[in-house]
Amino acid sequence: MCWACQEGDRERIWALVDIISTGQMPAGHTADDLRAMGLPQPGELVREEQPDGTILIRQVAPSALAANAKPASKFVCDSPESA
Repeated sequence: MCWACQEGDRERIWALVDIISTGQMPAGHTADDLRAMGLPQPGELVREEQPDGTILIRQVAPSALAANAKPASKFVCDSPESA
C-alpha cells in the first residue's frame, strides 16, 4: 500500500474513533463493521478534555464494562404446568 493510501486509511479510522468516542454509531456502519475493523463499540471509549484543551480518548477496560452492564432479565414463567 502506498504512503498516501496508508495516510488516508489512518485518517478514516481516526475519524471513526472520534465519532465513536462521543457515544454515537458512525453513519453507514454497523456494530459488525466496527468489529471487523478492530474498532471499539460506542460506549467503550471515554472522551476527556484536559484543562489545556487537549482531548484524550481512552478505551474503557472490559472489566469496567462488565461491572456497569445491566443484568439480563431472567424470564420466569409462573403459569401452572399441565400434566
